[in-house]
Amino acid sequence: MSIRALALDLYRAQKKVSELQKSIEVVGHGSTDKLGQELRAAEKEMSMLRKMLDGEKESGEFRMRFSGFGGWKS
Repeated sequence: MSIRALALDLYRAQKKVSELQKSIEVVGHGSTDKLGQELRAAEKEMSMLRKMLDGEKESGEFRMRFSGFGGWKS
């Protein structure tokens, strides 16, 4: 997946998290259980996308040095 596509998905996920947070504030203490579950899932997706994007931005040489359990690769 390209960096541009990841960035767009991350933006959409951030927007969804923001909307869910606002709706929880508006609803108050009523039916926040379902909204809370949706918010946690959206935050998890956003975190995953952010990690993927950060990993894609690293150079190939940097990723190759730290791949595997043995530490540094030469």
